Amino acid sequence: MQPEFNPREIQFGIGLGNPGKEYGNTYHNVGHLFIDYMNGKNPELKYKFKKSTVFMNESGRFVFEEFLKFTNLKAQNLLVVHDDSDLALGRFKLSFGSGSAGHKGVQSVIDALKTKNFWRLRIGVRSPQEKNRQKAEDFVLKTIKSSDKKILLEVFEKIRNQLA
Repeated sequence: MQPEFNPREIQFGIGLGNPGKEYGNTYHNVGHLFIDYMNGKNPELKYKFKKSTVFMNESGRFVFEEFLKFTNLKAQNLLVVHDDSDLALGRFKLSFGSGSAGHKGVQSVIDALKTKNFWRLRIGVRSPQEKNRQKAEDFVLKTIKSSDKKILLEVFEKIRNQLA
């Protein structure tokens, strides 16, 4: 059974993505885009939001080295923000203690922490109009369409209100 989400228990939020300008505005970097949004809108938030600085598949190393070693952060106080190709664009889900569902960045975090008992903010990136389901790797590195970017900004605002 999933515990009830309490934003006051979150000490850090980490957005997963890929470094570099060529990835900056892609669906796989929704975690980074969300962190930019939160830091721009809520600099006074009591917990810190940070973007990973490594490639998606190495996210666990970043989480472990940059946070857990130095802050004694407990996994249950961590919010990992990432794209989710199983959710439709415009949707998001908070989950705790779930597996990676094939997301290699999340699996990297699970492997590094040796637990899946942390919070995940899963932000949907799959087009709801998609007729033939594409493999995630076939679209997550594509540039976000401007119409999709507007939808993501609306979702970010809904999430911000829930985390405040």
